[in-house]
Amino acid sequence: MNYFNTNSSPIYKDIIILAVRLFIGFAMLSHGFPKLQMLLEGGEIKFMDFLGMGPKVSLILTVFAEFVCSIFLILGLFTRISLGILIFTMVIAAFVAHGADPFEKKEMSLLYLSVYLLLMAFGAGKIAVDHLIEKRRRASDW
Repeated sequence: MNYFNTNSSPIYKDIIILAVRLFIGFAMLSHGFPKLQMLLEGGEIKFMDFLGMGPKVSLILTVFAEFVCSIFLILGLFTRISLGILIFTMVIAAFVAHGADPFEKKEMSLLYLSVYLLLMAFGAGKIAVDHLIEKRRRASDW
């Protein structure tokens, strides 16, 4: 048995990718949901203005990344696009929002960033909506 053959795609690889997608997606939802509630409450928004477009726009973009893109990641739908947005968000969180903070404050966003980068490299796997769409698209091509 060749353990280093990356060309083969055994089912355990897809199961592990699914497990990582599910875990990291639900974990990020726990960060995005309170921000969604803050946005929906309609009170004064106190949030970091990382793009210079106002705290409300920054919060909307962060909610989109941490909540909506996490749901896409869980489903394996638009996976690489969602990961790109999540990667950007974690870079901003680690190096802008917590740029002057000690490592302990940056650590969580850097851990998320590292997992997102790995998923970007490996893709969503075969147990994903993206794979079903691609499979159907290939079947319809003559």
